[in-house]
Amino acid sequence: MGDHFIKQETLLTGLRRAVLEAPERTAVTAADGTLTFAELDHRTRELATALVARGISRGGRVGVCLERGTGLVVALLAVWRAGAASVPLDPEYPDERLAYMAEEAGIRALITSRRPELAPADAVVLGPDTAADTGLSEEHLDNCSGSDSAYVIFTSGSTGRPKGVEVTHRSVASLAAALDRVGAYGPGPRVVAWNASVAFDASVKQWTRVCRGDTVVVLTEEERKDATQLELALRRHDVDDLDLTPSHWTFLEETLLARPAGERMLRLFMGGEAIPEHTWRKLAEARDRGILECLNLYGPTECTVDATVGWVTGEVPGIGTALPDGRLYVLDDGLRQVADEAEGELYIAGPRVARGYVNRPGLTAQRFLADPFGEPGSRMYRTGDRVRHRTDGTFEYLGRRDRQAKVRGYRVELGEIEAVLGRHPQIAGVRVVVRADGSDGGRLVAYLVPAGASAPGAEELRAYAASALPEFMVPSAFAVLAALPLTPNGKLDEAALPAPEDPPTGTDPRPDSAPRAGTEAVVAQAWREVLGLTGIGRDDDFFALGGHSMTAIRAVAGLKKTFGPIITTKDIYRHSRLGAFAAYIDSRQTTTDGTA
Repeated sequence: MGDHFIKQETLLTGLRRAVLEAPERTAVTAADGTLTFAELDHRTRELATALVARGISRGGRVGVCLERGTGLVVALLAVWRAGAASVPLDPEYPDERLAYMAEEAGIRALITSRRPELAPADAVVLGPDTAADTGLSEEHLDNCSGSDSAYVIFTSGSTGRPKGVEVTHRSVASLAAALDRVGAYGPGPRVVAWNASVAFDASVKQWTRVCRGDTVVVLTEEERKDATQLELALRRHDVDDLDLTPSHWTFLEETLLARPAGERMLRLFMGGEAIPEHTWRKLAEARDRGILECLNLYGPTECTVDATVGWVTGEVPGIGTALPDGRLYVLDDGLRQVADEAEGELYIAGPRVARGYVNRPGLTAQRFLADPFGEPGSRMYRTGDRVRHRTDGTFEYLGRRDRQAKVRGYRVELGEIEAVLGRHPQIAGVRVVVRADGSDGGRLVAYLVPAGASAPGAEELRAYAASALPEFMVPSAFAVLAALPLTPNGKLDEAALPAPEDPPTGTDPRPDSAPRAGTEAVVAQAWREVLGLTGIGRDDDFFALGGHSMTAIRAVAGLKKTFGPIITTKDIYRHSRLGAFAAYIDSRQTTTDGTA
């Protein structure tokens, strides 16, 4: 077990030690280059000093909206070295959502190379390579304390807007120390692939590994979304550790399980959603064969990423045991502890409980409660998760108590999707549910009541939702009802919602709708591969055929091999019919070539 992070108030202590011990070792590598620890120290110091020169200091919040590369790691660390808290803004998110997050967080500065318009009117904008002002003292750097805010990360909100969770440096340092103590990181230094979106809290335990002295490999969007490219990247950089969700595993499974036994053992950090039994068994068998090993991690954003950890072994899935220094309670509705093996709601206490929600004192008071079993003044977080504490000391996840769901690794408040769709002028009522579809993540289905004689089409609604929501929150299916079914006491009867039509199983399209040669044929082949269908016509809708956010990522990743980076996953939501999507690709090629 390591002790790299023990008794640190902030992870900057570890970064300074890594710079002193091995200045020439590779700290960060990405598509845009490589930084040694000495170079990382220099670049973060320059940018941090530039931030301070513009009035950014302890207590301030700085938005970071950058493409995946070395500059992203530099920016996040520079914000900390200036004493401020980072607000990660994924440039893949819709503009409306990013602007709201920046405004809600009250950022005083924005580090970006392409999105200066996201900065509030009173915020300063810097590039990731902004140099320090000549003559400015560096005495002010690295002075943040454990009680200072480290970051604000936004999660889905039931009111229709995402909510920001504020986490302190002490909590982040405690997470790293706990994972180190249980041997999750292994002997260092190691090579860590940064796979998660910067706006997903799991990314924190990936990029901060550089503060342990490990090398962080920043995966490109293409490597994250294409199994073949990801495997090549893992081998090219001799990656030891990869973080991913069970849904992500489903399309990497074939490639990763094909690794020969006896090679460098790949360690998976799997979290974000429950591991299905069949996936659990495959991972356990792969460990027994010496191909890879997997840790299962569970925890809400409000408790600094992870609260439990356990090795994936045996036949029965579980979420492991509490991380060191954390306290887990299984309570009934009266906040009384239930007996082992009895079902209850999980409450989490200890040093990794977040400060609360930004600008939402009422919600903070509802979810962050006084800990009746801890020291005076200590708090616990109400997770809303149903669990069982087994007699062997491990915990079993049983599901949610509310309408929150995990969709392909992301926490989703179904009410937020309903609020967005409900703003459409032609929609009078809406209910969103997660329907099992044979995949690990299920698919989001929206039931709609039109405000007039008819409802908008699925393509229009999908594009409308995609303009305000991240891709993983956009429903893949829509059903129109005359009214939402109600129980005798007037509440929505979710069990009475009809199942949406099953997607086609795959038949040859009509001759008059067969894809034409060229782009349509290439797109059709890509869709057939990811959807498992034998026949697709030019009028077919990707999502009506059973597509969802993960299969859309796979389809676009495959098409980029032919057409290059001119298309994104967002485009398939805007042009979901095969013919329209192919026509869009042709138009982008024409524009890019400059022939129109």
